[in-house]
Amino acid sequence: MRKTVDSIREYGVLVPVIIRPNGNGEYEMISGHRRRYASILAGKEEIPAVVREMDDDTATILMVDSNLQREHILPSERAKAYQMKMEALKHQGKRTDLTSCQVGTRLRADEELAKQIGESARTVQRFVRLNNLIPELLDLVDEKKIAFNPAVELSYMKPEEQKEFYEAIELAQTTPSLS
Repeated sequence: MRKTVDSIREYGVLVPVIIRPNGNGEYEMISGHRRRYASILAGKEEIPAVVREMDDDTATILMVDSNLQREHILPSERAKAYQMKMEALKHQGKRTDLTSCQVGTRLRADEELAKQIGESARTVQRFVRLNNLIPELLDLVDEKKIAFNPAVELSYMKPEEQKEFYEAIELAQTTPSLS
């Protein structure tokens, strides 16, 4: 954030934020929250903005895409972003007909997202699984105290089992491996 503030102080905001009208004569920021915050810290009173009309699903997809472009993104942030984008993609891909799967299948949001980000659908699914972790375990994943693969496996445990597991690793002052 410090680098962003210094850059904005020197050059200004180079990439406009994206906002949309909210219907009440005000605007909602879709992307650029960090640039806005850095601008405030840099003492700027105005920042460039692009106003776009968009529905909620499009706004969610744009917001998630801009967040995923950040250089450093925590596993928990990536998991939440993937889940949000998949939900928005599902809404956009809803079918109103009753066509059988022999004629065509519904949109697979995980496959569509995987295609867009250059990952496998399985990797996307595994990141989304992290959203099933209790906050204490998810924090350990973000802190790199629990690796990704063991974290995914832990996500299949019930929340109460995860709490017991967390208490055990705290007591033993150790973290799990996949084995």
